[in-house]
Amino acid sequence: MWDFSTDAAFQEKLDWAAAFVREEIEPLDVLFPGNAEPYDRGSEVFREVVRPLQRQVREQGLWAAHLPPSLGGMGMGQVNLALLNEILGRSSWGPMVFGTQAPDSGNAEILAHYGTEEQRKEYLEPLLDGRIVSTFAMTEPTGGADPGGFTCRAVRDGAEWVINGEKWFASNYPYAAFVITMVITDPDVAVHKGASMILVPAGTPGMEMVRGTGLVGEPLGQGVHAYLRFTDCRVPAENLLGEPGSGFRIAQTRLGGGRLHHAMRSVGQCRRALEMMTERIASRRTRGGPLADQQSVRHQLADTWIQIEQFRLQVLHAAWHMDRANDTDDPADAHRARLHVSGVKVATPKILVDVAYRALHLHGALGVSNELPLARMWQSGPTLGVADGPTEAHQDVIARLLLKDAGPADDPLFGSAHLPTRLAAARAKYADRLKETAVTW
Repeated sequence: MWDFSTDAAFQEKLDWAAAFVREEIEPLDVLFPGNAEPYDRGSEVFREVVRPLQRQVREQGLWAAHLPPSLGGMGMGQVNLALLNEILGRSSWGPMVFGTQAPDSGNAEILAHYGTEEQRKEYLEPLLDGRIVSTFAMTEPTGGADPGGFTCRAVRDGAEWVINGEKWFASNYPYAAFVITMVITDPDVAVHKGASMILVPAGTPGMEMVRGTGLVGEPLGQGVHAYLRFTDCRVPAENLLGEPGSGFRIAQTRLGGGRLHHAMRSVGQCRRALEMMTERIASRRTRGGPLADQQSVRHQLADTWIQIEQFRLQVLHAAWHMDRANDTDDPADAHRARLHVSGVKVATPKILVDVAYRALHLHGALGVSNELPLARMWQSGPTLGVADGPTEAHQDVIARLLLKDAGPADDPLFGSAHLPTRLAAARAKYADRLKETAVTW
């Protein structure tokens, strides 16, 4: 059955989360706006402010809601997770306080599925508890969307793997307790069959940060997105996660959900921008009258609300498809889920850019200043357009999936919708019932 309602008990949890984010977490965005601060586990802010907030989330049963109960999470499914994440998306600190921040959430799933018992004890348990953070290093200076450009290699040498190469935009590295990195272990086969995942503990000799890279507006040379270099970096053989050559299959266990979660949180950002936009229109006067009296302004507000609602339903529908695929384990359902996840991945940056720009523009000079969050919100659109695979790559995925089961028309010249051909077929079909017809050509 079709149902757009939310379970009453879960709605109470959502209402608590909404008030908690607004009253307790959003103030942290103003006090500590830097990208690095949420990830510094040694800071006084984390110890004195964040940990007590995390305890309240645990008491509500909302900690690490994306993970199954066996890993200390709620296992609530993607639809309910979407409803929660659109609340958390209002704040850059929200995912951290609720234990759903990237890249730790995806790395936890990798360790749970492919890590040894010792690795799960040393890294997974404190990661799930929020005591450490981690890094996922896949992109390279020579290759991002095209993995054929990957050159970082790992060669087996007795009981060790020796890693040489570089990685780019490895987020949170300065604070990470470990890095999960993709390396080429068999250069003689296609990259999708010759890449593997390896766990590298922080401080391992031969792993160094060339420099930190920040986002637009951050000082040059600073930032939590590391340019990494491996030089004869040795790790134990058991640090290989999964089988040799399974790197891309392992990566998909984290990237699919991550793409959807970015979209979920983007709904929250867009709704926050809509609130600011509505408040501005209701408050501002221009040319002798309220801004709300300007028809073009009202139309912008209406278009923004419609666009957000359409996107929100698209995200929830994709989440439903992921839940269904997990429940049925049917390849056809997995096929549809992949199609819909790529769809929201393509739509996410556009709606962030559109909505944030309208809100920013209506605020005039204030909107582009650093005294409102709108310019930074607008910037997140282009950022998500390249994160977890660029928009163009997912457009190609969508097209290929749509064409996979498509076939040419019986009449390749005019196609199946050609009206003269259809008219002739319809006349032949009903010839014995209709003696004459008024339809002529």
